[in-house]
Amino acid sequence: MQRDGHSAARVRTIPLIAPSVGALLVWMIVPLAMTLWFSFRRYNLLNPMLTGFAGINNYRFLLRDPALPSILVITVVLVLAVMVLTISLGVVLAAIFNTGFPGQGIARVLMISPFFVMPTVSALIWKNLLMHPVNGLFAGVLRSLGFPVIDWFSSFPLISIIIIVTWEWLPFAFLILLTALQSLDEEQLEAARLDGAGTIAVFFFIQVPHMARAISVLVMMETIFLLSIFAEIYVTTAGGPGIATTNLPFLIYQRALLAFNIGGASAAGVIAIILANVLAALLIRTVARRLDV
Repeated sequence: MQRDGHSAARVRTIPLIAPSVGALLVWMIVPLAMTLWFSFRRYNLLNPMLTGFAGINNYRFLLRDPALPSILVITVVLVLAVMVLTISLGVVLAAIFNTGFPGQGIARVLMISPFFVMPTVSALIWKNLLMHPVNGLFAGVLRSLGFPVIDWFSSFPLISIIIIVTWEWLPFAFLILLTALQSLDEEQLEAARLDGAGTIAVFFFIQVPHMARAISVLVMMETIFLLSIFAEIYVTTAGGPGIATTNLPFLIYQRALLAFNIGGASAAGVIAIILANVLAALLIRTVARRLDV
């Protein structure tokens, strides 16, 4: 009887959730279907007369591009570097803020503030106020210490992008890890201290293992979002010098809005979707294993 009641309730709720589910499916499937369709078409806005079915020519042209392997490597390096930095620094900062210190409330507000700054604004702040080789804060500090000034976006373009994106995403990692750490039982910490464990031992053997699940979820979420980094690159380096900071999203932008090659851009978009889904599937499997432990 109870099972029949659940079945009847489920049937009654279907008409209520069907509109939202249907709208979500349309919102997701229509752009994906159009991307797939255009990836097999000849569609260039500079030559409207060139139309028709292109088969896999768009993919063949893209895969034969000698710059594509470097762009894929840059995409993966950018994601992994930001992820490692944000999680490593987030773990340390979460442990510091969890202990409590004078002015902790103000420090926490300052810590999470960068996450609420738009990516374009963040990139402009770092480009013009901090990393500018003439008027930037870093240049002024180096000159005052007698060191040569560094032109960050010319000498270290990819590292500069990694620093900017890390600054943006560190508050997100910090909040998730701090929330996870605050659920740690104080009695466990007191027992460890009574057994003679120092601050370093407590951090590595109790606090970090306790944050393992949060770290796994954070890895999955950051991977999905970091694969779509665009604004920071567009504002600071425009993918250069050369292709030193060109990732897949910026390649799609170049093909679609600079070369007006909608077919080629759609093929690059499909490759980006495949890469994102492969990485997400691997990470979801890793997270599932972690949660089963």
